[in-house]
Amino acid sequence: MVKQDLLVIGNKSFNSRLIVGTGKYKTIKDMVNCLEKSKTEIVTVAIRRFNSSNIFNNNNLITAINWKKLWLLPNTAGAKTTEEAIRLAFLGRELSKRIGQQDNNFVKLEVISDPKYLFPDPIGTLKAAEFLVKKGFIVLPYTNTDPILAKHLEDIGCSTIMPLGSPIGSGQGIQNIYNIQIIIENSKIPVIVDAGIGSPSEATYAMELGAEAVLINSAIAQAKNSTEMATAMSLAVQAGRQAYLAGQMVPNKFAQSSSPLEGSNFLKKY
Repeated sequence: MVKQDLLVIGNKSFNSRLIVGTGKYKTIKDMVNCLEKSKTEIVTVAIRRFNSSNIFNNNNLITAINWKKLWLLPNTAGAKTTEEAIRLAFLGRELSKRIGQQDNNFVKLEVISDPKYLFPDPIGTLKAAEFLVKKGFIVLPYTNTDPILAKHLEDIGCSTIMPLGSPIGSGQGIQNIYNIQIIIENSKIPVIVDAGIGSPSEATYAMELGAEAVLINSAIAQAKNSTEMATAMSLAVQAGRQAYLAGQMVPNKFAQSSSPLEGSNFLKKY
């Protein structure tokens, strides 16, 4: 029997390795259709966008999504300081409970103090992560491609490392390939490439490098046909994972004939 290839984060297992964001879609209906087409099982939502007092009284993405089929990954997007990120993480955990996911302690940790380039704050992220891990959260920290920071985050108990491929929403693809490879090689926890992926080929490449998953939002939401792009991203992630497990051939400096003549009985006859 073939062993099932699952993505394991904390105490949860998932079949899909594509995590999808919920921002920038043309309509809520478009977003819901894209989630279905992507075959994702984890959906990330910015907690800052909601007022917890009337969240179920409005027609919004929380009420539109079937949370019996999808796992909520609350994120702290918009937090500029450690303290803001921690507050949003607790609000996110409260929201998870309110939608019926009583055992959901997941949080995608973002601390971004830089308003121009939107790079993660490494010190603020590390401080917030250490506090939240002690409070029982399953922390998925969004980071720069810094292998040393990644190791520190792993050592304090984070459940994944989420290095950026390139700046958020830029669609520039995977820029710092070498550092991401180092993070993957040194990590004993899943590495999830987050931010900057703009095309299915880039999603495939991230998976071929050995990433356990990718998180994609803008590339799907801002495509001319979002639902078709969601399907394409789903297939791309599956292909990249399968290629990684299969093992790529070792590149050769020179051409190698795919039909060698040595030992050919056919030519000996003539």
